[in-house]
Amino acid sequence: MTKAENRTLAAAGGVLVYASVVGLVDNFVRAIAADAGLWQFHATRSAMALALLGLGAVLVGLRLRPLRWRAVLGRSAIHATSILVYFGALGFLPVAQVAAGIFTAPIFVLLIQRLVYGQPIGGVQALAVALGFAGAIIVLGPEAFAGASLAAALPIAAGAFYGMGNIATRAWCADETAGTLLAGFFAMLGVYGVLGMVVLVLVPVAGASGAEAFLVQGPVWPTEAFLWWTLMQAVGSLLGVGAMIRAYQLAEVARVSVFEYAFLPASAFWTWVIWGETLVWSAWIGMALIVLAGVLIARPGAGQSPTASRQ
Repeated sequence: MTKAENRTLAAAGGVLVYASVVGLVDNFVRAIAADAGLWQFHATRSAMALALLGLGAVLVGLRLRPLRWRAVLGRSAIHATSILVYFGALGFLPVAQVAAGIFTAPIFVLLIQRLVYGQPIGGVQALAVALGFAGAIIVLGPEAFAGASLAAALPIAAGAFYGMGNIATRAWCADETAGTLLAGFFAMLGVYGVLGMVVLVLVPVAGASGAEAFLVQGPVWPTEAFLWWTLMQAVGSLLGVGAMIRAYQLAEVARVSVFEYAFLPASAFWTWVIWGETLVWSAWIGMALIVLAGVLIARPGAGQSPTASRQ
């Protein structure tokens, strides 16, 4: 795409739609957690999302069949693992804090490209790595320094898998359609969800309470509230990711990827509106450092894009 073809303002609008919609629906995961577990949520949401994608294939001709099955399967497994961890963390932490962890993905992309592919890291990029990690630790708070908190470790782990998934998207699935990758992603999450439910039926975990119960809750009869909010999650995810994909089609990746960090303040805003919770000043400083790291990595000549859209 040439410079004249860039529609940066329109692309920014698409990213803002993504940030606003996904930041909103992700805040209701704690409402979903009150009625069912993580594994049942993923199995149910995936079934709903795949049904909607199938309807889209019939009505508007979306291509869902992969060109390279093994590549799509591998990429789907990595990305699905990332989002599985992401939603698990939402049972413990506010959306903005978890998002701060997953937005360390550009840092892991740089590190993987250096360690695995031997690509050099420049001085500015090394500074970005340091700033991004520092920002994530600040946002996640004292738990991260304690070194023994699962809640603090989950968002960073999600960011690591997400970074690997972004590399797999570019390296393995460049010729696949967005519909194909979405279908593969949701199908893999659905498989994870079903397997998790089967394991918890065979080996039930007793005694868990609060947020931890969300991770180890076996299947239960779904309530109307659970089905409603899970449907909203499926619709919101497809709408948000669709807007993000369109944004990446309208302008250069390096331009669009910087706007994606709007998800951090958007999710914090919806957390405040819905739950009345606000972030402390140190968390805002940490998010600013993460955004700065992403801007440095995405600058012209950096040689790679920081993120792909979160699904």
